[in-house]
Amino acid sequence: MSARDLSFERVVAFAADLVRIPSLPGNERDLAARVRHELDHLGFADVRIDELGNVIGVAPGRGAAPAVMLSSHLDMVDVGDPASWEYPPFGGLVDGGFLHGRGAMDIKGPLALQTYAAAHFLDHPADGDVIVAHTVFEERGGWGMDALMRSGTLRPGAVILGEATNGDICLGHRGRAELIVEIQGVAGHASAPERARNPLDALPDVIPALQEFAARLPFAPILGKATLAPTAVETLPRSRNVIPDRARVIVDWRTLPGLSAEDARRTLEDFLRPRIRLPEGCALDVRFATEHQRSYTGLERERDLFTPGYLLAPDHPVAVAAAAAARAGLGREPALRPWTFATDGGHTCGEHGIPTIGFAPGEERFAHTSRERLDLAQARAVYDAYPLVIRAVMGAA
Repeated sequence: MSARDLSFERVVAFAADLVRIPSLPGNERDLAARVRHELDHLGFADVRIDELGNVIGVAPGRGAAPAVMLSSHLDMVDVGDPASWEYPPFGGLVDGGFLHGRGAMDIKGPLALQTYAAAHFLDHPADGDVIVAHTVFEERGGWGMDALMRSGTLRPGAVILGEATNGDICLGHRGRAELIVEIQGVAGHASAPERARNPLDALPDVIPALQEFAARLPFAPILGKATLAPTAVETLPRSRNVIPDRARVIVDWRTLPGLSAEDARRTLEDFLRPRIRLPEGCALDVRFATEHQRSYTGLERERDLFTPGYLLAPDHPVAVAAAAAARAGLGREPALRPWTFATDGGHTCGEHGIPTIGFAPGEERFAHTSRERLDLAQARAVYDAYPLVIRAVMGAA
């Protein structure tokens, strides 16, 4: 194909199309089809949708350098009440210098930008392949990227994520573990509490113990302190005239890199056991929250809600090269910093050791809000810089 339209205006039009397509986790089919159509239209090689629903295409290189993979995700978070939005969440409207709507910044705008940035290498091949791999279920623990990395079908030398960085270079983030601290008792009628074993009697010990655990969590340079917070208390059964047989405290733990899922669970359980006085007949269970996930392609799995953390050292050659290229392309000094939230980089770098950075437009404060928007002036600057960053990262990988 010749005379590809790789203008920024075309990028924005593609991004607006994507915003107009709802794509909650497990329901990315229509969006995946639209992205695949664009990859075919642009002339990418090896365009495919894998068994889980990830969309992949390749701008073939000359075989003289490792591949670089550009990745954004296909899924989005719920819009909530559409009436609370200043602009329609699925309108894909451009106004006041911004693209508005759910996914404009997180992450359909950057997905369009990455796709078209990679397309620059279709007519002018890089030393290595430039892969685009847009994944499913990132918002629910990263099943798409996890499966893609475990499949072994792709092994890039470096990865660039499209999560919002405000034009900076992001090097990692804390992980996220969602755990359940459950006290198991014996249910009974509330009119006869002596016949039951009330698990709620242990709660006065559970919350202080969690607070003590959180206070002892370590601090790491760049990433900051690990945190842990109770986010919900649940009982089963839920009837208000029944003494429950289970009381659960849901815990959100932002972990530092190097902690596996099982190590996290065991560490918390070992800390809590001697500090919680269990009523007679009650027991303690600490486990991961799980979610039954079903891909739009029909695959199903029960998955722990755990995303690993990771950190690429600021002096790593990929980080240094990316920062220098971004500086040249943007005309300013990009910060080297972490994200506050978790990304698919926990799988690519945290679990598989592939150097991973983030480079994209967008301010994190607009993510997952009813004011989501993408600053188009910033997006244009990042788009213009992207080919430089890709080549630099490829040379350093």
